[in-house]
Amino acid sequence: MGRILRLNAGETDTRVKERIRRLDGHGNANGKPLRLVVAALILRKSVSDDGVTEVLVCQRRPDQPMSLKWEFPGGKIEAGETAEQALSRELDEELGIAAVIGPRITQIRHRYRNGGTIDLQFFVVRDFTGEIDNRIFNEICWAPLSALPTYDFLAADLGLIRDLSEGKLL
Repeated sequence: MGRILRLNAGETDTRVKERIRRLDGHGNANGKPLRLVVAALILRKSVSDDGVTEVLVCQRRPDQPMSLKWEFPGGKIEAGETAEQALSRELDEELGIAAVIGPRITQIRHRYRNGGTIDLQFFVVRDFTGEIDNRIFNEICWAPLSALPTYDFLAADLGLIRDLSEGKLL
């Protein structure tokens, strides 16, 4: 359902157009820019005999915003990059791997309490070269999909976490 744009008395055409542009996906109504973000669901079969699918999860450092929350590796899309190029770059920077970016699984738009909004695309990664090297996180680990709700994830990821743990997406 679309938003209703209420015009204030005496509002100029320029201001109206700017408010519409922000509501139209190029920003937020509160003036904060929309951040375009990508993340990887790096998957593997469990090393134990059960063959359960595991995903790499990463914990933010104590000195970062939303400290010690869990997330999936990835980051911001820079100007001129496709989502896949950005994710490949981020995985190299954060984990030291050259990933084969698979299909996009889902896209989420989330507004945080501070008014900032992110548009977050999640891609599957099943293959990569190089050894995973934790370059920026407090901790990384492989987690069975069913165990994801036991981690304290970022708010933007919670719907995805529920769907992954219930076997709805993969």
